[in-house]
Amino acid sequence: MTTAPVTCPLCEATCGLSVTLEGGRVAGVRGDDADVFSRGFVCPKGVSLGALHHDPDRLRRPLVRRGGELVEVSWDEAFAVIDERLPPLIAEHGRDAVAVYAGNPSVHNTSTVLYGPVFYKALNTRNFYTASTVDQLPKHFSAGHMFGHPLTIPVPDLDRVDHLLMLGANPLVSNGSLMTAPDVRGRLRKLRERGGKLVVVDPKRSRTAELADEHHAIRPGTDALLLFALVRTLFAESLVTLRDLPVNGADEVRALAEPFTPEAVAVHTGLAADTIREMARELAAAERAAVYGRIGTTTQTFGTLASWLIDVLNALTGNLDREGGAMFPLAAAGQANARPAKNRRGFRTGRWHSRVRGLPEVMGELPVATLADEILTPGDGRIRALVTVCGNPCLSTPNAGRLAEALEQLDFMVSVDVYLNETSRHADVVLPGPTPLERPHYDLALYQLAVRNVANWTPALLPTDVPQEWETLLRLTGVVMGMGTSPDLAALDDFVANQLAERHGVEPGDRRGPARLVDIMLRGGPYDLTLADLEAAPHGIDLGPLRPRLPEVLTTPSGRVELAPPAVTADVPRLAAALAAPVLGDLLLIGRRQLSSNNSWMHNLEPLVRGSNRCTAQVHPDDAARLGLVDGATAVVRSRAGKIEVPVEVTDAIRPGVVSIPHGWGHDVSGTRTSVARAHAGVNINLLVDDHLLDTLSGTAALNGIPVEVEPARVAAVVRPESG
Repeated sequence: MTTAPVTCPLCEATCGLSVTLEGGRVAGVRGDDADVFSRGFVCPKGVSLGALHHDPDRLRRPLVRRGGELVEVSWDEAFAVIDERLPPLIAEHGRDAVAVYAGNPSVHNTSTVLYGPVFYKALNTRNFYTASTVDQLPKHFSAGHMFGHPLTIPVPDLDRVDHLLMLGANPLVSNGSLMTAPDVRGRLRKLRERGGKLVVVDPKRSRTAELADEHHAIRPGTDALLLFALVRTLFAESLVTLRDLPVNGADEVRALAEPFTPEAVAVHTGLAADTIREMARELAAAERAAVYGRIGTTTQTFGTLASWLIDVLNALTGNLDREGGAMFPLAAAGQANARPAKNRRGFRTGRWHSRVRGLPEVMGELPVATLADEILTPGDGRIRALVTVCGNPCLSTPNAGRLAEALEQLDFMVSVDVYLNETSRHADVVLPGPTPLERPHYDLALYQLAVRNVANWTPALLPTDVPQEWETLLRLTGVVMGMGTSPDLAALDDFVANQLAERHGVEPGDRRGPARLVDIMLRGGPYDLTLADLEAAPHGIDLGPLRPRLPEVLTTPSGRVELAPPAVTADVPRLAAALAAPVLGDLLLIGRRQLSSNNSWMHNLEPLVRGSNRCTAQVHPDDAARLGLVDGATAVVRSRAGKIEVPVEVTDAIRPGVVSIPHGWGHDVSGTRTSVARAHAGVNINLLVDDHLLDTLSGTAALNGIPVEVEPARVAAVVRPESG
């Protein structure tokens, strides 16, 4: 029996785990008390790592479609099929005839983070899609135009803040998002213990809201109106304190905010004008304050404006780049803004647009809301093949039923995935990967958003005969580059490493795969670290609290923070028009986070589908009484996109006029191999999500604030045969 430290790769908190192995099996998982970041904290997801490793439904060998059925084959056979079908399709129809969808788990996998871009660049298609456009792209859009780079995102200095205003976030359940922070509950309790205040704005009284000093149940989709009213109050009451921040555009922001008085937004937000003014005054008066917003603010029709206004507020209150405010992390590896900028080209969006609906490119990707359009609409440039990497868009993207129909029309599809799920069941070839305990791990993306600067490397704990994803991705790269089914992976890896080493000004070294690339980035990073240093510190290295980084972190052409970037403020007239529109009495649909879940890819683990993980439609008692809904009974929920039937859960935790259904469920389709998930199928909320209801600037789908109709499900009459 041995015990080893592991960084959990299952959500954004990056908690340290202590994994006990016995005879090659996982005997136990608990929090690692010695981890420099999480200090022993663990959530149900982390404890389930053993169940994930031993899940009998996980794929261990490739699958190829033969005679309409997916059957196990050798790796060589699988790549022979890909080589036979993909290059000829590209030769006939062009590279844009192939699309890529990269899912959320690809960010939690060092192989796919590092080698996915190698494959995507070799494929060279404009039809690139990720989970970001159903998640966080508005924040990247606003940060890119304000600070110069889409990953220059300030995060709350959670361990030193005195007043935290949180909108559309539930980190006690999500464990933080665009804010890497283990044990958020403990950190927020310490905030209150030191005399600080937590204010939560959310249509639902979430677990985080229950911990807060104040909870304001806002009407879904109106956060940008509230934020603009807070900005206007700061100017109107002379509460703006920019300190010596290097900013442009404060006067423009003041002018733009003029129509958004607390009285004007009150009827839309459902929050009283006096309450809004008091929120602004307390934010301005706090010695150290921060505003933080998450998926509730990004996945709405004004997601970019809400994301922008959050950082405008941080700047106007003097809390941007200040201890205890909103600060810029400095990761040990992979952070584009770790060194002073050599050029200040700024951030560009809309470099190309989607073929059918003309939706804009952001960060090299198109909105996934239009993926089905690009497959189903005939004409030059139609998508004919799709590669999915660690993703399940049939459960996680808008109008999911239409996308499932579209996938059936493809000429060819490849999925890199460990499960035969609701999406990969449509593939012609499925390529699995190793379990988290069979691969090395370093959180390149998430440490760039951490509330404290840390670094931790986890080696692979267990051997496997399944190729690492980086090898699979390089082999796919070889196929699309015309190298055949068995390219020289060592030579390709050397090429990737040499290019990276040249950019970082270091020698490539003699390691292989992700270990070499992480070592290159560490040696070329800001802390004079090597991978050997991390290997000698298995519980991580603490690099200290966040420190002020302005103006060096900026890559805007001006070298200053742009408080009113034209690419963002161009959407303000649309928000002003919404302010003038009447407030309708529609029921509005929102999503819901669950502690023992992370989108759709956690639902095949028995420990995580028990207890409070319930796929229900939560409604307020007043709405239930008005609509004739009964707790535990079934309701029909309809939107423009579709309808579902779902059990009702009556609770006063939800605001009247709001319906909440969790994201990631709907495991009731045929052709999957996820027995636990099928036994706890739930319903797919994305059958209701409207693929035409988007944030205009980023193209991100509005998963919150969707107008719906709800009614009791009719029970079919039982016809009894006549007697006699």
